[in-house]
Amino acid sequence: MDEETPAAAVTGPILALTDGERLLAGRYRVEQHIGRGGMAEVHVGTDTRLGRKVAIKLLKSSLANDPTFRMRFRQEAQAASRMTHPTIVRVFDAGEETVLESGGGEAQLPFIVMEFVDGKMLKDLIKDGPMTAQEAGHIIGGILTALEYSHRAGVVHRDIKPGNVMVTRSGQVKVMDFGIARAISDSSATVAQTSVILGTAQYFSPEQAKGETVDVRSDLYSTGVVLFEMLTGRAPFRGDSAIAVAYQHVSERPEVPSRLNPALTEQMDAVVLRALEKDKAKRYQSAEEFRDDVDAVLAGRAPTARLPTAPIQQELFGAGEATPEATVRRLAFDDPGPASTSSRPPAAWIWAGVVVVAAIVLGVALWVVSLATGGFGADNRTVPTGLESATSTSAERALRAQDLTPVLHQEASSTVARDEVIRVRPGGGTVLKKGDTVNLWVSTGTPQATVPKLEGLSQDAAEQALTQVGLAAGAVTTAHSASVPAGSVISASRDEGAKLDEDAKVDLVVSDGKVDLPDLTGRTISDARSTLDDLGLTADVVTVTDCTALPDTVSYQVTGAGAVDQGSKVTLQQCAATSETPVPTDSATPPPAG
Repeated sequence: MDEETPAAAVTGPILALTDGERLLAGRYRVEQHIGRGGMAEVHVGTDTRLGRKVAIKLLKSSLANDPTFRMRFRQEAQAASRMTHPTIVRVFDAGEETVLESGGGEAQLPFIVMEFVDGKMLKDLIKDGPMTAQEAGHIIGGILTALEYSHRAGVVHRDIKPGNVMVTRSGQVKVMDFGIARAISDSSATVAQTSVILGTAQYFSPEQAKGETVDVRSDLYSTGVVLFEMLTGRAPFRGDSAIAVAYQHVSERPEVPSRLNPALTEQMDAVVLRALEKDKAKRYQSAEEFRDDVDAVLAGRAPTARLPTAPIQQELFGAGEATPEATVRRLAFDDPGPASTSSRPPAAWIWAGVVVVAAIVLGVALWVVSLATGGFGADNRTVPTGLESATSTSAERALRAQDLTPVLHQEASSTVARDEVIRVRPGGGTVLKKGDTVNLWVSTGTPQATVPKLEGLSQDAAEQALTQVGLAAGAVTTAHSASVPAGSVISASRDEGAKLDEDAKVDLVVSDGKVDLPDLTGRTISDARSTLDDLGLTADVVTVTDCTALPDTVSYQVTGAGAVDQGSKVTLQQCAATSETPVPTDSATPPPAG
């Protein structure tokens, strides 16, 4: 979430954690450093309790001095941890750690434990130069999918920028640091701190630059800035200071992307410029709407976005460049041509001019109608409406009946039944050409979660492990165990690796620290010792003389049978051998007299 800053900007407490030995919250081992920002450092770490690799973000201890930040930080971290989506980096844990500063004093160090992503930051990929429209479209689609999910959950990111986007080795796009920007912007942090933590002003929306309330459309503006930068290799607004850049966001229009990258189409220009509208009412209103237009451009179709009107086009494209409409006006009305030397214009020229003007006007009219209707011709096909919630089979049949090609994508859904269509792109009513593809996202049912290893974990750790994968602890019962320590899980109602619906409950059996001690009376001492060893108990054998039981046999069990504490000492009695002690003999041979 932070842009790169010199190493000198990092405080002592953060560096004190880089020795590879320090544990955060008693469980997260801080290992090698992998990134640094103006307000935080990122390290690879290990969750020693669950045995998995994580990413640990260490925020500056100065932030923890603000009580409002600490409250908002906990609230936003909890909200972010509940968002589980393939395009969002999971937040596993967050808190504060007391650390020693270089001067010997103590400070509170806020930290976030996140999913470890094996890939590259988008800001590093952009350094290689402009991307193709297909590459940029794929990445921006992932960002918008993440935003669509978070916006539905009521979470506005507020800090979309290349430094907060990861691309894995397999090409999966992942957005991180949801809610952290809000925790800081809602606190009483100074303007300087806020400007650093929220990233450079290059990605501000106009309303952020003016200090106004932001909503989901602010995220879409910032996403438009990222798209502009991917396509052109540079941000739309640059300046000597953050204030200068913020002023441009509020008052100046961005350059048309295709002027910086001629490989781009006018349709892509229209999409980018709509995303960068100053007035948020004219901007895209949802991530879904934005993504649909990007998909349309990549598929060669006309997006809903249109280039600005003529006066603004002159400002953007330059007064010397004529639009098709301007060309028609000039040919038809504005350009009289060279003065004729004849007293009477040739009739052939007049009629030819009329025919040309009529043809041009008719052509323009047809062009406008074609844009509005999707084109003319017998090959036009309309995407059927009402495919959402239909079964995949019936939706495919309806599309094939229109000579359209269905492409199915599987996606888990807790609200749409299995094998029913979640969404259709392009949507119902869209005019396509015969054979065009229509994407159907089909529900695979409730999202699945995998039961983690629970045996041997403490009850708290087991419940947390279940929560982190989207499950919950069910009934908790206690039982005796010779080997599992008190308070740790003996067994669970579902095996490790089992697939369950998200939010399903797993019952736990927890050790009460007791062992079932059997009655050992009458057994040989060696047999009793072996039994006690197996139970983790210790035998204390006492020899008595005032008894007549067989020697080397348990004559009396002082520690009664039943539940005893693990590791207990069990006292057993045996009779001392005497001349009067009965000696076992073969039943066929009578014992000697006397």
